[in-house]
Amino acid sequence: MVKTRGLGRVYQPTYRDRNTHEKRTSPTWWIDYSFRGTKYRESSHSTKRQDAIRLLKQRMGEIGRGRFVGPDLERTTFENLAKIITDEHAVNRRRSITRMQTSLRALRGIFGLSLARDITFDRLNTYIAQRLATGIAPATVRNDLAILRRAFRLAERAGKAFCPPFPAIRVSNTRSGFFEEDQFREVLKHLPADIRPAVTFAYHTGWRIRSEVLSLEWRHVDLSAGTVRLEPGTTKNEEGRLFPFGNLPELKEVLLTQRQRTIEVQAKTERLIPWVFHRSGRPIKDFRKAWNIACEAAGVPGRIPHDFRRTAVRNLERAGVSRSAAMKLTGHKTESVYRRYAIVSEADLAEGVKKLASLKQRKGKAQAKQG
Repeated sequence: MVKTRGLGRVYQPTYRDRNTHEKRTSPTWWIDYSFRGTKYRESSHSTKRQDAIRLLKQRMGEIGRGRFVGPDLERTTFENLAKIITDEHAVNRRRSITRMQTSLRALRGIFGLSLARDITFDRLNTYIAQRLATGIAPATVRNDLAILRRAFRLAERAGKAFCPPFPAIRVSNTRSGFFEEDQFREVLKHLPADIRPAVTFAYHTGWRIRSEVLSLEWRHVDLSAGTVRLEPGTTKNEEGRLFPFGNLPELKEVLLTQRQRTIEVQAKTERLIPWVFHRSGRPIKDFRKAWNIACEAAGVPGRIPHDFRRTAVRNLERAGVSRSAAMKLTGHKTESVYRRYAIVSEADLAEGVKKLASLKQRKGKAQAKQG
């Protein structure tokens, strides 16, 4: 047993031979030390005393810098990180759990057999390069890294890992698509009848098609009050939302017609239909193929349903609705994101210049009269 400068000790543990009961000394050197009231014993996995001293000094240095690793942290694996973030998503019932699992599958392909300590800045950069080389979108890779970073942060909080520095990945995928009124009508004309009500609702409200429109249930709709309400925790930003549709005749007509249609289908099938928008009583999961065909036929290929979100924001801006009220209607939590959606078209710019010219003309006439 050898003490090292009062910080801990290095030693060769003794044991009794099971057969002869003789006291023996292990050839392997061990260390022990204390941190925050807990005593640690750790093998150096070496028969050389100097290796044990070196490990003890390493641990003392980590403690001094406030970056204690210790044997437990060194055993943390990628799978441990994956379990930590999976459990966290389940406990908090996060709506992004499917995306998280998709990212973990991609990350597992590179880091699946790694210890957490071996996931370094350089290896993360390699992961980015490999994913991009296969044609994966930068935004997807950034999401993967965000999931892994979150896992490291949770593990760090639990004392099981230290979060390495993460490389930044630039994503430049801001879209600028929106629909003019005639374009929307043309696309609507080429869509199947059971899809049109949901698309019309999305056009007027700017709500997210998949997570907020297609999942809408009749318990969220008050036809007599003329309101649609989403409860807190059911939207992307976790906040509730209210959209009064009573003063929008087209939207009101869509919901009234859809309600009557739902009642008829319920009577025919003899079962309750909770969804506002459905295909003969079945929930609408996806209509990508029908959408692409309709956009091609309408002469606006490449448009996506999310363009309705930008369109609604622009329409609210054109109508002079206050920004705070508009953000409540569309469900934008931050003004920076809302401003990104408040797109100005060439027609808007031309109208602005026209108003400026009209103002100058009026001023010119007034000055002429004064002269």
